[in-house]
Formats: sequence, structure tokens, C-alpha cells
Amino acid sequence: MSQKLITIMTPCFNEEANVREVHRRLMETAAKLPGYRFEHLFIDNASTDRTVEILREMAAEDPSVRVIVNARNVGGARSGMHGFLNARGDAIGSLFADLQDPPELFIDMVREWEKGYPIVAAIKNTSEENGLMYRVRTFYYRLVARLTNVSVLEHFTGFGLYDKSVFDKIRSEFPDPHPYFRGIIAELGLPIAKVYYNQKRRERGISKNNFYTLYDFAMLGITNLSKVPLRLVIFGGFVSAFFSFLLGMFYLTYKLIFWRSFSVGIAPVVLGLFFLGSIQLIALGIIGEYVGSIHTLVLRRPLVTEKERINMDDVPVDDSDSDAASAVLTGSSPRSA
Repeated sequence: MSQKLITIMTPCFNEEANVREVHRRLMETAAKLPGYRFEHLFIDNASTDRTVEILREMAAEDPSVRVIVNARNVGGARSGMHGFLNARGDAIGSLFADLQDPPELFIDMVREWEKGYPIVAAIKNTSEENGLMYRVRTFYYRLVARLTNVSVLEHFTGFGLYDKSVFDKIRSEFPDPHPYFRGIIAELGLPIAKVYYNQKRRERGISKNNFYTLYDFAMLGITNLSKVPLRLVIFGGFVSAFFSFLLGMFYLTYKLIFWRSFSVGIAPVVLGLFFLGSIQLIALGIIGEYVGSIHTLVLRRPLVTEKERINMDDVPVDDSDSDAASAVLTGSSPRSA
């Protein structure tokens, strides 16, 4: 019987200091699992440093290194999903290039996968990141859990191992041009095995996440999984209208009783206008997030535009559905070995 293939997909952007080390540690881990063949698929999100050059060198040295280079930076969610959909392993793992997640954990993940679990999720139960940031993340996960009726894994970043059948389902049932991978895993409802680990601090390079990318990802999670914010807008409108009516009746009654001595003044009018205006702006913002999600879906643009493929000659481009968001436009660069 031929050995099963495990593909580990690593998205990267300006990770010249880490790509060799993450591959070295992954191959050391693979050596402890002699019953399987491993390959390492890097999908580069249009790095501006030497990352692609180093990946070319690695691919020339080791045929198990495969590389997809994007024409432009399309964001981690789209780039990572495209990497997943172009992986060919019997099981497909996700490992970020920053080395905050330990490649050695794949030994435990493979053992759980062998038991028949289609999804093995790595959950960080402790973290060496800033304590405040960790608490903010915890609050966010619990907020999403309250807003939706699916079971969202807390402190699950996507680091894990997945049976190929999982991505067959995603390819056919979730043609989303801006996917929220953690939400998709929750929506599938398949059995999940959990392994726990401590997330390290980044040792080399700097994080590519800023406030905008974190906010965008947070809103993507909420709008993809829940309609509750829209319902809260309606509820908030009714509550605001009710209290405005009560306040208006109070001032009217008070003025009728104390006609000569009570002067309403302009302060209540100004406060009321500012209050209602702020409610309207919040409501428009929430509705705008959902409209933006619909707009992205309607455009049906590809996940990525590829610039180059390295050691990928025998792996077809994922274009099984021309109308699906998982389609790809392949650049004219040579597919070198």
C-alpha cells in the first residue's frame, strides 16, 4: 500500500526570516512519522522582501517544497483558502510562517486524524502574546458564539489538520470570494478533535496584522455567521422611538401644567438630535457591513490571481466551477521546477 500524502499549507507575506526555519522544523516532524509522505506548500501573498527568492531556492533543493506566488496581496483569508484548495494531500494542514504555532504538534494531529476525525483543530489554551490582546480575543470569540447558533471554536486560528473530504465539501458548498475559514469549519458541523498548545511569541520579523486587518477579519466573522446585529438595529430603533415618545409626552405634559414657569429650552432638542443621529450612524454602519459582504459575493471575483507556480506542474489550477469564487486566473510566468 502506498503511503498517504500529507500536505502542509503555509501562507506567507514578507517572511524571509522564517520560511527556511518553518520548513526545517516541519521536515524534522515529518521524519517522526515515517508512515506518511509530506510536502510543504507555500502560498506567497506578493511579498516585497526576499521571501519568494528564498522559496525558489528551497524548491530547487527539495522537490517536496511547492510554491504559489500571488500577483498581489489579496489578504490572508483569500490567499490561505486558495492554498487549501490547491493542496493535493490525503490530509491537509495549515501552519503559519511566523513560528508562533509549533510544527511538532502535527504528530498529535496525525494520530487524531488516524482515529477517523475529519477535522483536527489546534486550540491555544495559553499564549505568550500581550495579556490584554489575549483577553480581547477571548471576548470576541465569546461575542461571536452568542451572536450565532453554530459552535465556533474559541482561540482557534485555523492551525490544524483536515481530511481531503473537508475541502471537497468546501469547494462544492462554500464558493465564497472572501471566506471566513473558522466560520466555515463551524458551519460544516463535522466531528472535531482538539489538541491544545501554548502559542509562542513571534521571534523573527514583525506581525503583518494592524488594526484595520484585525477589524476587517472580526467583522467578516460576525457578518458571515450571524444576522443578530441587523436584528439589534431594528430593536434599537424601536427602543429609541419608544423613549423619544415618552420623553416628548413628559415635556408636553410638564409644559401644559407649568405653562408660565417652565421653559423647555433648546438643550433637549439638541441632545435628542445627537442621540438619534448616533443611533442612525451605527445602524447605517452595520447595514453597510452586510451590504459590503453581499457586494463582494455578487462580484464573484477569483480568490487570487497567480503570478507563478513552482514545483506545481502536476497540480491543476482549481477552476472546477467558473462561476465560483474559487476560480483563478493564472499568470504567464513559467511554472519552473
